[in-house]
Amino acid sequence: MQQRESIRNVAIIAHVDHGKTTLVDAMLWQSGLFRQNEAVAERIMDSMDLEREKGITIMAKNTAVTYKGVHINIVDTPGHADFGSEVERTLTLVDGVLLLVDAAEGPLPQTRFVLKKALEAGLPPIVVINKIDRGDARAAEVLDEVYDLFIDLDATEDQLDFPVLYTNARVGTATTDLKAEGQSLEPLFETILTTVPAPRFDPAAGLQFRVTMLDWDDYVGRLVIGRLVNGRVRQAERIAVVHRDGSIEAAKVTVLYGYEGLKRTEIPEASAGDIVAIAGIESIDIGETVADVENPVALPLIRIDEPTVSMLFSANVSPFAGREGRFVTSPQLRERLLKERKLNPGIRVEETESPDTFRVSGRGELQLAILIELMRREGYELEVGKPEIITRQESGRTLEPMEHLVIDVPEEFIGAVTQKIGPRRGAMTKMVNHGTGRVRLEYRLPSRGLIGYRTEFLTDTRGTGLLNHIFDGWDEWQGDIAHRQNGALVADRTGRTTGYAIDNLQARGTMFVNPGEFVYEGQIVGENSRDNDLDVNITKEKKLTNMRASSADESIRLTPPRIMNLEQCLEWIREDELLEVTPKSLRLRKRALGGRRRF
Repeated sequence: MQQRESIRNVAIIAHVDHGKTTLVDAMLWQSGLFRQNEAVAERIMDSMDLEREKGITIMAKNTAVTYKGVHINIVDTPGHADFGSEVERTLTLVDGVLLLVDAAEGPLPQTRFVLKKALEAGLPPIVVINKIDRGDARAAEVLDEVYDLFIDLDATEDQLDFPVLYTNARVGTATTDLKAEGQSLEPLFETILTTVPAPRFDPAAGLQFRVTMLDWDDYVGRLVIGRLVNGRVRQAERIAVVHRDGSIEAAKVTVLYGYEGLKRTEIPEASAGDIVAIAGIESIDIGETVADVENPVALPLIRIDEPTVSMLFSANVSPFAGREGRFVTSPQLRERLLKERKLNPGIRVEETESPDTFRVSGRGELQLAILIELMRREGYELEVGKPEIITRQESGRTLEPMEHLVIDVPEEFIGAVTQKIGPRRGAMTKMVNHGTGRVRLEYRLPSRGLIGYRTEFLTDTRGTGLLNHIFDGWDEWQGDIAHRQNGALVADRTGRTTGYAIDNLQARGTMFVNPGEFVYEGQIVGENSRDNDLDVNITKEKKLTNMRASSADESIRLTPPRIMNLEQCLEWIREDELLEVTPKSLRLRKRALGGRRRF
């Protein structure tokens, strides 16, 4: 095996909001990639609008910098376990990982998830403790926690002998010693060159390129992104595609792209170790191999963890269908979901008995919510049902997915948290008090128990709690878990809501709509304060007469309605309810719209 010293491929792994994208920004600036006066957005790597809004990485992306003549490919991985399929694919591109940990929060579950995958793949780690400028930073204790985590994940002796750097990504400094203040990120670049091995390849082997991502370009069409494991590829060259089933198809490279900074640049040829994008291959799926046309040899397929949550997606058939979206028919919905399945192997799409309904399965509630949000922004109208857990049958027993839940809360909220998690079948496995006024609680509970809990948790802890969870294997069915306790207030006719009607209904529960909104029969307009559903007339107007009453001039006082976002709506609905999603609106409705058919 030979090594290619002019290249390093490294992935950055971290928990959500530990500063991963900010550190990549600083690395790009200090490598001299941008002119001094060039206008560059913050968090450059968060290219999707949704990523900027939520502050999380959803899609794995790669960029490249050059330091001392070495081309360093940096791959940004999602920090959330729901996007695990992105992580598993990304780690096949690289030879080492940068583990980024917050100097105050320490390693959290999503860090554990991605690190476990990296250690299993035998990748050497570099530990970076970030945000050392925080007032509550505890770098030495966090380093001990990182060692504990490595030992817990069965790291080898070589992997335990990792270099440690302390960084402040916001100002772009790194140091190997906390007592010495960092001046730039030079120590980080030097550590990458010495710790991450250069790509190894077999000089006798032909072309072997594994597909890890798919993209689209309006000029050249489908782009296949991955790493050249062996051999070389040139523009306009004939190649072979080896599919999962072993069949071989001929294709031709029309355009070949390399990465320089954030830009794709056209290159004449690429060699083993390069991360490139190839245009011209129409029929190929993620995990398949592009090989030598004379002697096609496939690489091992990428194994991806199974989905744990499923939802029913159907075309919008409500009375207000087609008013806001461009894509409203079931063939358009089918085409979009099948396209998503091709681009994202973590999503599974299955047909159902109904031709306009599809069962979509994913790694978690958040992954499916992101897909729905992307579709509504593209102009789709659809209806989705309650998220359901996927179970397994094994030797006559029903198994369900379990979660490892880590909660970080101020001490005064411990009671509120334990009181809610008990009925959700959660068993406490660990409790740590750092002595800073905050406590870390760890639980093992069914995935079902987390549906609908995040909103309650934020309310109970007044927004000060941190909640993180990760898939923790399969276990026997844990028994029934109570869902929403309250019933719904359902509109009994179509019309425009009035302040007069809402004023009279406020005593019945919490409203979801403002005065002046159009509603239809069967639409849910509020949450009942009792456990039963109630049909209400929310369009009732005040009858005007020529008699003057003493109370005529009293103004009505309306409580502001509860406006829920997409995730909150998905957590709220029951089995007999649907969420109608359009580009401008989210409406909750009953499956059967007519009152008589419901009761």
